[in-house]
Amino acid sequence: MSNLARKTVLGFAQLIVAMSIALFAPAGTLGYWQAWVFLLVFVGSAAIITWYLWRNDPSLLERRVEAGPAAEKQTLQKVIQAVAALTFIGSLVVPALDHRFGWSGVPVALEIAAEVLVALGFFIVFRVFRENSFSAATIAVASNQKVIATGPYGVVRHPMYAGALVMLVGMPLALGSWWGLLLLIPMTFVLVLRLLDEEKFLATNLSGYTEYCQRVRYRLVPYIW
Repeated sequence: MSNLARKTVLGFAQLIVAMSIALFAPAGTLGYWQAWVFLLVFVGSAAIITWYLWRNDPSLLERRVEAGPAAEKQTLQKVIQAVAALTFIGSLVVPALDHRFGWSGVPVALEIAAEVLVALGFFIVFRVFRENSFSAATIAVASNQKVIATGPYGVVRHPMYAGALVMLVGMPLALGSWWGLLLLIPMTFVLVLRLLDEEKFLATNLSGYTEYCQRVRYRLVPYIW
């Protein structure tokens, strides 16, 4: 098994285990059907994207498996990534506790619609990967990197974060929790901090990025910001 394959499989296994523990341990039961459906959608979508990258863009896959606070070079980004990881886990734990203690009553139709939002978020991320082979998991600029202004990058400057935000809106509702939506506040905050810092870095280190920002006005949400 190659080093990339080993990292990919290990990272995937760790993600599934961590998400399963965060969902079922606080829920106190395996009879949490919303969690099973959510895991199927989340893991299935991630697996499809990973398979696509493995077949079509292994260089990008290698950039993506080097992720997390330890992979970042800047102290601020290490902190941002650590907070984002904790908030993501919290976005699973809070709905699981909600399920256990019956705090919310989300209609089944809305839970199903929220699963579609999760899948849509992954689809946006997939479009980003197809358009931009340099979309690494860390803030960096490759020697041959160029500005991408087509596809989703023609709509907002940070379409991957936009896709992640769509997914994060859907997650708590798919898991049957209103209270889980509160985690959107800190997660949106760290996303904004990260993209603003990323823009400063790219404006300094990537030729043509300042001009791109002048052409594409919106950072995260079209017609809003």
